[in-house]
Amino acid sequence: MRKILLLIFGISGCQVIAAGMMPLESPSSFAYVLQADELGQTPAVVADKLNKSQRDWFVLDPHFSEEVLWQSSDLKIIRGNSPKRKIIAYISIGEAEDYRTYWKKSWLDNGKPTSATPPWLLNENPEWKGNFVVKYWDKEWQKIILNAVEQAMAAGFDGVYLDIVDGFETFEKVGTDYDENRINPETKQSYRRDMIDWVKRIAVQARAKKSDALVIPQNGSALLESDDFLSHISAIGIEDLYTVGDKKQPSGDTRDVLDNLQRIKESKKPILLIEYAQKGELQTYVKKRALDDGLILLLTDRDLKTLGSSPSK
Repeated sequence: MRKILLLIFGISGCQVIAAGMMPLESPSSFAYVLQADELGQTPAVVADKLNKSQRDWFVLDPHFSEEVLWQSSDLKIIRGNSPKRKIIAYISIGEAEDYRTYWKKSWLDNGKPTSATPPWLLNENPEWKGNFVVKYWDKEWQKIILNAVEQAMAAGFDGVYLDIVDGFETFEKVGTDYDENRINPETKQSYRRDMIDWVKRIAVQARAKKSDALVIPQNGSALLESDDFLSHISAIGIEDLYTVGDKKQPSGDTRDVLDNLQRIKESKKPILLIEYAQKGELQTYVKKRALDDGLILLLTDRDLKTLGSSPSK
């Protein structure tokens, strides 16, 4: 068997390890479920249902429900006897969520900061109640998330699925425009570089537990222009490429993202597409576009309560 190669890069005074894994077999289908308790009352019941769904990859919240974690025995049921089946832990790395175990009620009083509010916690996301913008480069915030990565890998997940990787865009905004090279005064480098370094640090943490751990960012496709970002990730997830709700995306927005994805397509790494269109004619449109563009499609609900539909290529 060909030996695994390890490429060593320096970052922020520590060693970053990019796993030169054997070529990853691309899935034909996947599921993305963050509210698994909507599928059944117990992890065992839902695990059996997921196993029988015949999907290749599963993105799951490490919590089956607010108080119950997935156990390694549950993940074993989901995998069944399929050697290509992967189970990836969802972790939001660019926003804090007030329903997570790390959250402290003392941080806010009637929605307003208190003396206990950590310096990395910023304003609430107006589009997602209970989600808060964070200084994702802050060491204390990173410590919280790296602990979550550690726990997920110890539980037996095959890797991590990283949400709000596009959080750098919040800090690039200047009025109604965006400055792609805007410098973070706290780190003296761009907000984009801060996010790339953050994802790389997570990759090191995950692969310290499992050398071939999958590291999959969601959105933030503009970062693919950086070689070190591309080399550290296993795949990418993209939402709302062709539609937004039950409307078509503006063609220019779709084209920009597809242009960004060209480098990862050339590297033969999977591209997972999540679309939320509910209208039949839009779903037909999305299926054709995804097939033509070589993307692995999931049509599902915005709340991610169901298995949705993931047609094979």
